[in-house]
Amino acid sequence: MRVYVPLTLSGLAEAHKNGELGPGELGPGPLTAYAVTPALREWYVSDDIEELEYAALNRAAQASLRMLAGNPQVARRRVVVAVDVADGAAVADPDAGLDQSALGEVRVAAPVPLSKAAAVHVDAEDAEPDVAAAAAALGAADLGDDDAQFTVDGAEDHDLLWFGVQEIPALIG
Repeated sequence: MRVYVPLTLSGLAEAHKNGELGPGELGPGPLTAYAVTPALREWYVSDDIEELEYAALNRAAQASLRMLAGNPQVARRRVVVAVDVADGAAVADPDAGLDQSALGEVRVAAPVPLSKAAAVHVDAEDAEPDVAAAAAALGAADLGDDDAQFTVDGAEDHDLLWFGVQEIPALIG
């Protein structure tokens, strides 16, 4: 099963150093990731697996933005690692149902070797100003500020770039 793990560049550097994706920036406990879950399928109303995986990737990018908002000292670029885990290793919370904020969210109980990663998705450098503004506006957007939500949505105008796992040293260097 393909899951999308939200990180920051410093989190990616830590994963590269340790050779695995673990809770790290996310705190203790299981690894939070995003995947094509039944709730995401129902919400997105599509049978196209590529569209559904793109939706899961975008959910992870939103989670990465939240990490950036909570860590003002890290580079203002969203990071998502696409990794393959065994079927059943990623579990969705059945109580979350169709809670919009939890769509596609899964938990992976054990750390995942970085060697299982299929790709790394990172914002281009030119996205940094919009991502920084979105991270700064996230709190106000959560409270219903339409202008702040517009700013947050501006980060989503930037598609994450695809990088091979072998390119991680250049990304974090």
